[in-house]
Order: sequence, then C-alpha cells, then structure tokens
Amino acid sequence: MFFNSWPMLGKTVVVGVLCYGGLLVLLRWFGNRSLSKWNAFDWAISVAIGSTLANCLLSKDVSLLQGLVAFAVLLGMQFTVTWLSMRFPFIARIAKSKPVLLLRDGRVLHDAMHRERVVENEIYSALRSAGLAKVEDAAAVVLETDGSFTVVKELGERGGTSTLQDVRGFE
Repeated sequence: MFFNSWPMLGKTVVVGVLCYGGLLVLLRWFGNRSLSKWNAFDWAISVAIGSTLANCLLSKDVSLLQGLVAFAVLLGMQFTVTWLSMRFPFIARIAKSKPVLLLRDGRVLHDAMHRERVVENEIYSALRSAGLAKVEDAAAVVLETDGSFTVVKELGERGGTSTLQDVRGFE
C-alpha cells in the first residue's frame, strides 16, 4: 500500500521527532562513550537502537514510552558493561577483543591475518594511508578493536611503556 491515512503519517512524524529528541537526551546523559568508535559490542547496541527506533516509528503496537524505555535499557546496558569492564579485567576480556599484530618489522604475520580474516591488500592500504611506500618501513601494523588499522612507523628504543603492550602477538 502506498498510503494508509493522514493520522498514521502524523503519528510517524510526531513519534519520530519525540523519539529522536529522547534518544539525543539519553545519548548525552550516558556520555561520550556511547558515541565513540565502535567495537563489536558497541556495534550490536547501535543496531539494536536502530531497530528499536524503526519499531517506534512504524509499529502501531509500540508506544513512544516503550521505545524510550527500550533506548534507556540498551544504553544502560552499554554503560554498565563499559563501567564493569573498567573495574573488572575479566569482564573487559569477555566484552571486548584485543588489538592484533598483523605486521612486525616489515614482515606480514600470515597466521594472524588468517585468524582475523584480513588480506594483504588491506595492510598495504593502511601503509599507504600512513604515507609509507615500502612494507619494510613499517615497524608494526595493528588491527584495532574497532576494525581500523594502525601503522606504527618506529618501535623506538627499549624502555618506557610501549603502546603495543596490549596487542595480541606483540611480546
């Protein structure tokens, strides 16, 4: 059907505006972490929020208040998991993956690439984006928890705290 009724269109507009406003308020209330780069957990929450918003807008059976409560529950769960992850390392290990080393000292680590389902062309692209013309000029390429690649140009001298200390495959 192309058109149901004017009242249904009006409901969609009013509920859409109110849901959007409520979602913005909730996102601000739960903090910037709700909007940060995504790991798998954040992505799942974002998809669930999108689905909830669609249900609020298009379903006759979902009230505005139910939609707002669903947003609050999803964002509350995200907040709770990240809060617990900061305090309990085992929760962080369950909720979030670790970054993975894919290249070290100019050598591609094929086993790690296969485990993470990364192809060499993606590593080359990351190296080019970092301004490197040769693979051998890279000290490391890391697959981050949000799916992005980080290129480390130099490992530096021994001593101090390495930024690669939490990367799987870097010892």
